[in-house]
Amino acid sequence: MRLEGRTALVTGGGTGIGAAIVRRFAAEGATVWAMGRRREALEANGGKPIAGDIADADDRRRALEQTGPLDVLVNNAGLGDADWDATIAVNLTAAHRLADAAADGLAARRGAIVNVSSVAALVAGPGAPQYAVSKAALVMLTKSLAVTLGPRGVRANAICPGWVRTPMADSEMTALGSDTEAAYREVTRHVPLGRPAQPDEVAAAALFLASEEASYISGAVLTVDGGMTAVDVGSLAFADPPEGV
Repeated sequence: MRLEGRTALVTGGGTGIGAAIVRRFAAEGATVWAMGRRREALEANGGKPIAGDIADADDRRRALEQTGPLDVLVNNAGLGDADWDATIAVNLTAAHRLADAAADGLAARRGAIVNVSSVAALVAGPGAPQYAVSKAALVMLTKSLAVTLGPRGVRANAICPGWVRTPMADSEMTALGSDTEAAYREVTRHVPLGRPAQPDEVAAAALFLASEEASYISGAVLTVDGGMTAVDVGSLAFADPPEGV
């Protein structure tokens, strides 16, 4: 029960990674508030639902009034296919504003912030520059929060997942055809572990960073990508089929 007696707020807590974090934190003893736009999805995950738009200042204020001082803030809400302004507003600005508003409570409880970024913050792909830029900026926001809030006892870390089997990722697979399984195999073809992550695997990383087991970790960027960002893609043409180490 690594989070027993703790209070946590998870944004984007209705589906995918956010839902998995809500369930994992609740299983570890936390009182978990899940914020998202669809109440019915939030209620299915074992958290206390807060229906609202994280990009809306009034909704953010109302959320923190409901939760009270936090031990853990997880900025997970994100947009993957929207215009520039909307993507920056949700993926970056909302995380900044919420962390700033929650800072005093987190400091009083020597709490932790976990920002869910993406490997798109570290390596660039074709198209959707707004997503990559927002996630890269979220990594730097994390480091800035670690420096600014560290003297007050608050830790801030980021997680950068690769492909994760979520409803949002499932929808992206349609660009490669109607066979979702084949699409996932294609996008993870050069990932050393050869598969996408499950949401629970990312939730496990969030739990570690939120817990006292990570008490001296702050400003870190933890990739949860199956080794994807370790690959030198330029050398793959010279690779033989794997036969062991």
